[in-house]
Amino acid sequence: MTPGDGEAWPVDVTIPYTRPAAPRQCGGAVLYLDFDGVLHPEDVWRRRGAGPYVASPPGHAVFEHAALLASCLVPYPDLRIVLSTSWVRVFRSVSKAARCLPASLRDRVVGATFHTRMASAAFEALPRGAQVWGDVCRRRPTAWLALDDDDAGWPTVCLDHLVHADPVQGISAPPVLAALQARLAAMYPEEGGLP
Repeated sequence: MTPGDGEAWPVDVTIPYTRPAAPRQCGGAVLYLDFDGVLHPEDVWRRRGAGPYVASPPGHAVFEHAALLASCLVPYPDLRIVLSTSWVRVFRSVSKAARCLPASLRDRVVGATFHTRMASAAFEALPRGAQVWGDVCRRRPTAWLALDDDDAGWPTVCLDHLVHADPVQGISAPPVLAALQARLAAMYPEEGGLP
């Protein structure tokens, strides 16, 4: 449920800031994107000098499903990506985290749910769904969808916008991929464009 003009937003999440901030881009269609458990298995570690790697299960690589996501988004060229991944905090930069993505996804990135003007400890204490909802309340997209393997603590108002990925197979799990494709299509009804 994304309220239209004049409608009230049912829940607001306040995240403490060290100074006020507004997203650079508001409105439009947005995909909130987690990396771990979505674009590769969730058990990812970072080794100094070698970068991130999938610790388990064996036989997987970081961002192994990024091309699959990129192909799903081709029909929706105006869809923007907001990073909801902890990689933004780890790399201390939206642009550094986005550089891990292929260009077709990286070029869509307009921000993250976390930025350095936020109180980091307070932000990290919130469930992922509350972090995303806080950004939705600030960014006010006309339509939005969240891809995440963490479905704990999501506000009820957000559940219809969540595509819950498999922690190991990510978006490559057939039911997850089907749900993603259906939700994207629903965001873009053929008659009249975005809702």
